[in-house]
Amino acid sequence: MNFYVMTLFPEMIENGLHTSITGRAIRQGAIGLKAVDIRDYSTDKYRHVDDYPYGGGAGMVMQPGPIFDCYTDLTRDMLKKPRVIYTTPQGKVFNQKIAQELAGEESLVFLCGHYEGVDERILDEIVTDHLSIGDYVLTGGELPAMVMIDAISRLVPGVLSNDTSAKDESFQDGLLEYPQYTRPEEFHGRKVPGVLLSGHHANIEKWRREQSLERTWRRRPDLLEHADLTRTDRIYLESLSKDLDL
Repeated sequence: MNFYVMTLFPEMIENGLHTSITGRAIRQGAIGLKAVDIRDYSTDKYRHVDDYPYGGGAGMVMQPGPIFDCYTDLTRDMLKKPRVIYTTPQGKVFNQKIAQELAGEESLVFLCGHYEGVDERILDEIVTDHLSIGDYVLTGGELPAMVMIDAISRLVPGVLSNDTSAKDESFQDGLLEYPQYTRPEEFHGRKVPGVLLSGHHANIEKWRREQSLERTWRRRPDLLEHADLTRTDRIYLESLSKDLDL
């Protein structure tokens, strides 16, 4: 899978994603990453890519021309038009379900805005998805792009050394992940739950499922409305509510 990022700060993208799991995946060829400097497509000697907004107002707006030329050059040899994601607080909030959907694409292009935003005409012409990582404003779109690329990459086959890891993570089935433990067996008087030391796989799986349900119920009850729950899950959740009433 190939990620392309149109940005004013390509070094920020490269430095941020060429580390840890994504860096290893890039080196091994599981994913590709190319960050392109929009300023390279400026038409003046000062490499300007912004101008004052029509109608007045504070700040500057990124011009459509350099972005369009960057996009055209980037996608010239692609067999089909890729999905283009504009990172903006006005977009739909990114989540695990969207990450799973985007992980099925062959190529994704991210457009990172700056200043007061991007000329609306280029957004209308090339952007397919407006996505946000939360209801707050950042200096630019690079951090949201990196967050999304990281989350999507983890779902691409070959990126994680253990492909079952992604299946067990929070939000994969609409629930938060169960608690994890490692050595030592006792730390500051707190012991690892005995069931995890038992070697009884069925009991361990049952415990983990119940812990996942309880953690979601306590911390993110809003997720339960759309989670994939079995009859056993619902009975366990009802028991938690009854215990709370007592």
